[in-house]
Amino acid sequence: MPALYVLVFVAGAAGLSWEVLWQLEASLAIGISAKGTAITLATTMGGMALGAALMGRALRGREVQRPLRVYAACEAVVGLAGGLVLLPGLRLVEHLDASTFTANPGLASVVQIAGIACVLGPPAVAMGATIPVLGLAARGARTSLPALYAINTAGACGGVLFASFVLLPYLGVEVSAIATACVNLSVAAAAFLSRLESPPPAETAVSDAVLRPAPTRAIWLVVIASGFLTFALEVEWFRALRAAFLATTHGFAVMLAAVLLALAGGARVAKWVQRRGGSLGATLAAGGVAVLAATPILERFDRLAVATAPISPTLRPLVWFLATLGVVGPAVLLLGASLPWVLGQYVDPDRWGRVYALNTLAAVVGSLGAGWVLLPTFGFSGTAWLLGGAAVACAMVLLESRRTRRVALATAYVALAGAFVTESGLGRARVMTNIHSDVRRVLAFEEGPDSTVAVAETTEGTRVLLIDGFAASAGRGAGAHYMVWMGRLPMLLHPAPKRALVICFGTGQTANAVRRENPESLDIVDLDGAVFKMAQYFPANENVLDDPRVRPIVMDGRAWMRRTDRRYDVITLEPMPPNFAGVNSLYSQEFYELAAQHLEPDGIVAQWLPIHILSLHDAIAIAATFRNVFPDSLLWLDPLGATGILVGRRGEVRGLGANWPGLEDRAGIARDLSPDVVRSRIVLGPRGMAEYARAGEIVTDDNQLLSYGPSRYRFFGGQEVSLDAQNLLLIKLAQVRAGPETVIR
Repeated sequence: MPALYVLVFVAGAAGLSWEVLWQLEASLAIGISAKGTAITLATTMGGMALGAALMGRALRGREVQRPLRVYAACEAVVGLAGGLVLLPGLRLVEHLDASTFTANPGLASVVQIAGIACVLGPPAVAMGATIPVLGLAARGARTSLPALYAINTAGACGGVLFASFVLLPYLGVEVSAIATACVNLSVAAAAFLSRLESPPPAETAVSDAVLRPAPTRAIWLVVIASGFLTFALEVEWFRALRAAFLATTHGFAVMLAAVLLALAGGARVAKWVQRRGGSLGATLAAGGVAVLAATPILERFDRLAVATAPISPTLRPLVWFLATLGVVGPAVLLLGASLPWVLGQYVDPDRWGRVYALNTLAAVVGSLGAGWVLLPTFGFSGTAWLLGGAAVACAMVLLESRRTRRVALATAYVALAGAFVTESGLGRARVMTNIHSDVRRVLAFEEGPDSTVAVAETTEGTRVLLIDGFAASAGRGAGAHYMVWMGRLPMLLHPAPKRALVICFGTGQTANAVRRENPESLDIVDLDGAVFKMAQYFPANENVLDDPRVRPIVMDGRAWMRRTDRRYDVITLEPMPPNFAGVNSLYSQEFYELAAQHLEPDGIVAQWLPIHILSLHDAIAIAATFRNVFPDSLLWLDPLGATGILVGRRGEVRGLGANWPGLEDRAGIARDLSPDVVRSRIVLGPRGMAEYARAGEIVTDDNQLLSYGPSRYRFFGGQEVSLDAQNLLLIKLAQVRAGPETVIR
């Protein structure tokens, strides 16, 4: 039996490692968006549901003497599909997506769904098929399917942490996929060689059978409700947790690991309650009450970011993990007890497969419903109250005792009243943000499938755009000054810019600066359409979206460049911080090569280099990657905000920055910096950039250096010397090495 436990644990770890890789690579293939996430989620979880149902049906009425050999076949399919098909398959999907969008944009979604289903569907089906097979293996080991389910889920918790903190940081995507495939194949080999046999059902004593089984009709309600509620709540909770922990990949990993660990504990809770004569209805009702009780805390979870700021960056993920487990863990434990509880009632593979499939399909609906319907309609608090109340309502169907029903309802009413009274006014009086102490009032708030977007006014009177709680952009002030020059610099360095592209709209100041330099057309691409709606709250953009030359496009910026055949004279972008989840794709060598393909021969590209929040390692890596594709490049330092802007020109080195055609040809345009100041803020020219970047690693889609690299542990704080001071010292050293090319003034 210990050997079986080890196999199941390791397989669970490999399974979640695959899901991390699937989501990462699928986002590169079809773009980062709520729609892309929905396609990947529906494919993987839908495939698992299909696999469980088909395998359960195939095993119905059959005596499988060596079930682990069937399990070995499933694991082999997962490993081979991942190791051989995943990366080339998704590259093909990426190519088909781009060509289809160019020819017929309306068919692009169909190609995306079909492509992801073909690549990720087979391994997902194989994963789901293991559930009824494990039930047969549990017979031979004299244990239960719920016990193996718990061990598998615990392995998944370890897998997401191992993939995020070890595999991807040190091996990269391609080697991580090969390593994970080897794990699956090793599990398959060990399972195939196992001598474990499964006796017929009649000879099996199912130790975890429910002592007080719920009515049969209600079982299906529990199966559906537990899947729907748990995953809907997971989507909602992650919104609050992102505001508290920032949207880094390591933040996501610890949040997901905490939820998975609690789910694994749900099987133990089910067994413990059953042995003490408890009921499934009471457990489900307690889960709903726990949801309501946790909501007021989660509404204010952003304040934890301030409390954890002094903690060492290497220890901070552990604090995040424990905080998440402590707040949402009880609710997940209680709600997560339902599935293993129901699985433990049956001894035939067909029922196991059907139960798991129905629960998984409900989880898909819950995840998508929370992001696309519930949160946009009811907001964070309203959605939590609705889901918590729904759990209690489902429990009422199961509870047979009138007295128990009254107690459950009374407890739920008290918890709901407490949540209502202590509701923080989220979206009205406050927002979850890392600058909550500075927010005076909320001007706009929108929950969408991609993110939560808000506009807040600070105590200083500055308006700030908040995306999932992060202060992404300000309306004015020293911290916003560079945004204007993100647009002006590339336009001024180009001799005759006609077509321009701005990726990431923010408050619209960069786009407006590009517009003020009079291009013939301007495309603006942003992932979230809500950002465009918030433009009206920032007068500094001067209603740039109303200009007939301007075309706003709601799409992942990289996906747009891959799909369009347009070429531009200027491309400028200021994404979220480079260390945030998914943003590596806008700083990688592959992205810059794609940008170069969409530039005209003298085209100019500008990229934000936030030296005030980047470690030396990451700042140099970004510069090295940028220069690797655009060797004729420079680094410009904003005189007010002291943040950097990388500017590059397509082609060989010709001394970018020596001439400023726009300053001479368009001298009549009003700007807040004089020509002399603009020129003087070039802190590194092409030679200086070579010196600055020569020790930098190249950021690629494979190594995911900015999202998963080991330097992530140093993100945001913990340094004795500020990050911008460290980077400025290195920039000055590069100047000295480069000679008299440039001078900081």
